[in-house]
Amino acid sequence: MTSPRVLVVDDEADLRELLEITLVRMGLDVDSAETLREARAFLAGTEYALVLTDMRLPDGLGLELVREVTANCKATPIAVVTAYGSADNAVVALKAGAFDYVSKPVVLEELRVMVQSALRLSAAPDAPAAGVAASTRLIGESASMQSLRAQIGRLARSMAPIAIHGESGSGKELVAREIHAQSTRAAKPFIAVNCGAIPETLMEAEFFGYRKGAFTGAADDRDGFFQAANGGTLMLDEVADLPLPMQVKLLRAIQERRVRKIGATAEEPVDVRIISATHQDLAHCVESGRFRQDLFYRLNVIELSVPPLRERLDDLGVLTAGILKRLAGPGQQAVLGAQVLETLRAYSFPGNVRELENVLERALAFADHGVIEVGDLALKGARLAEAGAPAAAPSVPAAPSAPSAPPAPKGAPGDALPNCLPEYLNQIERDIILRALAQTQFNRTQAAQLLGISFRQLRYQMQKLDIHAPEP
Repeated sequence: MTSPRVLVVDDEADLRELLEITLVRMGLDVDSAETLREARAFLAGTEYALVLTDMRLPDGLGLELVREVTANCKATPIAVVTAYGSADNAVVALKAGAFDYVSKPVVLEELRVMVQSALRLSAAPDAPAAGVAASTRLIGESASMQSLRAQIGRLARSMAPIAIHGESGSGKELVAREIHAQSTRAAKPFIAVNCGAIPETLMEAEFFGYRKGAFTGAADDRDGFFQAANGGTLMLDEVADLPLPMQVKLLRAIQERRVRKIGATAEEPVDVRIISATHQDLAHCVESGRFRQDLFYRLNVIELSVPPLRERLDDLGVLTAGILKRLAGPGQQAVLGAQVLETLRAYSFPGNVRELENVLERALAFADHGVIEVGDLALKGARLAEAGAPAAAPSVPAAPSAPSAPPAPKGAPGDALPNCLPEYLNQIERDIILRALAQTQFNRTQAAQLLGISFRQLRYQMQKLDIHAPEP
């Protein structure tokens, strides 16, 4: 069995020799080139498991080689060696398609970790073709979802930071988990952090950890999120909520790939891929001074947008079926009644898929025998489906036995506010239900249809408002 072969492209003889010795000791075969011309000649006749190139070469830029390898040798990962402090060059290389980068002076342990990741990537099967679902996490066959899955398949092969944009409830964390699952880091931890839920005074300790005795209450050494995600993926959810002082510390950790625990004297290396997510416009946050521009460029190397539910209504049927299957539990079944799916399609879903799950869970609780009807949905501001939808329920006339609405407070104008709003609203609701029951001779099924709610909802409201059928 032949060993994987690596191409090293660098015009500095000492560094090239150091890289060659390190790679040979890892059991790899190595070819070396000093110029772009020599590198192209090697690539024309040999397949490599990894290409490692300097950014500055005598006859051009390593960035040219990155673009050529990315375009012509899609299965070959290419990494770059950047000068110390040249983080901008690393970002440019990652945007051009580089798998990863190492900074000068090269830390051999970091180099070995990067090479091992690249070898796992080159040995892995190709990413799924466009439109083919790699897992059941991202449901839907609409054009936007097929495009999203295709992008994930390509991006999962890189180490480049990804910024996921999308409205609340659209599934940003689900996309991040899918990227992690399709990457060579799938066997390592995936740590998701809600940046807006951590008190500012605890942020540094939570992200970087602390040593015993570093502050009052630090009884033991503790790892932070970076150490917990070492070798895997760290997702920074709602990253726009980070305070500015923490943004500075996070920027250094991402650039240097090293963190220092509170109370420690030395930094420790971490191998973490960063995925950030937010429903806010980060570029606008930069313009308004609420987010650092340098951190924005570090996180926003690759943008990925998650479509809102209203732009993928073709997926509503399969999404609903999947959610109901999970909510119903084993051995149980939940089905949609007539016009329910059409009614859902007519709704805008400002809360996206998360709101859809909430609506279906609530409707299932009210549904009779697992059959969800339109009245069970209780969509605020939604209209009934036009095609075949039942006509609007007629108004319920007043009945002699029904009490009238409570009068306005004495000595106050007719539009005065009630003294107790809950009691006032309960009285109005009780009056309407009694009028409907009087019109249907206390037939609760007909009364529920007249009011546009389910039988179970009507029964619940009658119990809450202490409404009983009259004695015969």
